[in-house]
Amino acid sequence: MGDIHLSKTVRELIADPDNDVAVSAASVWEIAIKKALNKLSAPDDVDEQVVLEGFTPLPITARHAARAGALPRHHDDPFDRMLVAQAQVEDLTLVTAGGRFSAYDVRLHSV
Repeated sequence: MGDIHLSKTVRELIADPDNDVAVSAASVWEIAIKKALNKLSAPDDVDEQVVLEGFTPLPITARHAARAGALPRHHDDPFDRMLVAQAQVEDLTLVTAGGRFSAYDVRLHSV
């Protein structure tokens, strides 16, 4: 929880045992791709680290895929669209560093 890129508020929300913090399979997938392209440093077992850190893995379901495909075309990043769809379907708050999600009907929290 020492990531300087996260605001104090977000770090506190993540650390709060009353909050269930979900990590999307889409995020793990994107991390793996960026790691393979040498655009990101990450552990080889990022999927295992999600669980070891106490986060809840969020698989991609057919319902998530259908929602992602039906989203308005504000942009075409498939990972971002999946995160929005999952947040909508699962009634989650999406934590993000970018403003790309503000056009969608989804609860957001900035890092």
